[in-house]
Amino acid sequence: MAAPRPDEKAATMAPTSHADPASCTTSVSLDKDIAIGLVGEHAREIDPEIEARVLRKIDWFLIPAMIVGYGLVYYDKAILGSAVLFGMTKDLSLSTLNTSTNPPTTNTSRLSWATSLFYFGMLAGLYPMTFALQRFNLGRILGGVVILWALICMLTATVTNHQGLYAQRFFLGFVESIIPTGFMTIVSSYYTQREQAIRQSWWFSSTGLFTIIGGALNYGFAQITSGALKRWQYIYLLAGCLTLLFGIWCFFIPNSCAEAWFLTPTERIVAVERLRKGATGVRCQKIKVSQLKEAATDVKLYLVFLLMASAYTVNGAVSGFGPLIVSTFGWSTLESILWQFPLGGLCLFSILLCGYLSSRIPNIRLILLAANCLPVIAGCVMIWKSKWSYHAAAPVAGYSIIGSFGAVVSQTIVVGMSNVAGATKKSAMAAAIFVAYCVGNIVGPQLIKSQDKVLHYPQLWTGLIIWYVSVLLQLGSSSGMF
Repeated sequence: MAAPRPDEKAATMAPTSHADPASCTTSVSLDKDIAIGLVGEHAREIDPEIEARVLRKIDWFLIPAMIVGYGLVYYDKAILGSAVLFGMTKDLSLSTLNTSTNPPTTNTSRLSWATSLFYFGMLAGLYPMTFALQRFNLGRILGGVVILWALICMLTATVTNHQGLYAQRFFLGFVESIIPTGFMTIVSSYYTQREQAIRQSWWFSSTGLFTIIGGALNYGFAQITSGALKRWQYIYLLAGCLTLLFGIWCFFIPNSCAEAWFLTPTERIVAVERLRKGATGVRCQKIKVSQLKEAATDVKLYLVFLLMASAYTVNGAVSGFGPLIVSTFGWSTLESILWQFPLGGLCLFSILLCGYLSSRIPNIRLILLAANCLPVIAGCVMIWKSKWSYHAAAPVAGYSIIGSFGAVVSQTIVVGMSNVAGATKKSAMAAAIFVAYCVGNIVGPQLIKSQDKVLHYPQLWTGLIIWYVSVLLQLGSSSGMF
């Protein structure tokens, strides 16, 4: 082993019995955090320069790949909305014609269920994936599941009917359930409470970034006029191949910062000591019942659940029906895809801006949450009440500004995850956030009733307005809890 740098020798002041990480981590019991096995029971002073270097290394290893990974999660869900414009609806019989009405109406309930079933799969996968993340090697579990996700995504190109798409969406959701919970746990286990807000916003901003990137890719696929496959099949094959590359990277993720191979032994000690200041457990392999009881009686958990469910009702509608909704404003297929760019751009900007502000200004997170609810309410009203004529501007403007819901989600994640300590309690909060994420995404598509298009989908927009007004009221009554 190479000799430590001179500055590393002074990085920590610690008893010699705890100087060698390898000798310590092998004796950690299930009842002890691995972090305690590494650095001992007593806190140490750390060199700020070494701490800054450790933080940079962690950032460069984790954040770029997490941005790509979560972007892929969003992309392969959202491409369903573009795929239906490329012939998937007809090829898989996702819509039916109701001739009993005058005039006949198109029923898209099959498409709604195809969108919602993805999140039923996520709910089904929540417990086994969370258990696996808690009990087994993080990188191996994450890498194996992501590669399985890539294969299921590519197999979408072989689906020939709506029943097959139902099965594909369910199992795709099942395996993808590992990503949101896994990423929230990784960030809360590698970063201090003060650092979490901006880091959560970085990886979560990929929802806006990949709305733009995905829109550009889908626009390119729209130019295909001939070939062995349908245009929507090419989209899923590309998404699966990109996911496969991400899965290979996942195998290199360390189990915790106490075992990070990209840090030197002394840097690993510093990485753990940084977290001790905030009473943050790095990695505990035993589920602690006391922390589960604390989580079950914590009002914050239920308020965070309500916030997430509200925000993701918007996402459920936009990701599954966004381009289709825009096309009803009088825009062509290609134009409807391009109109996803302003939505994604605002989503990206609002997430990054709020992440930056919340990391710089104390006690501003709830204010940012409330402020970002307002454009969503305004956008829903504009879509609902404006005139849907050829190339109508008002509903498209309203559709674009609801992109601020991304900041609502990112701030909710930060508020929830940064206000709990202990590995088991963090997992409980992450699970609550995840269930709310699924509930909102299940409800959103079901509020789209094609037969009510002439009324501008009143169930969706009135429902969203009610949700967000209730969220604002909850924020006003609970500001002292966070």
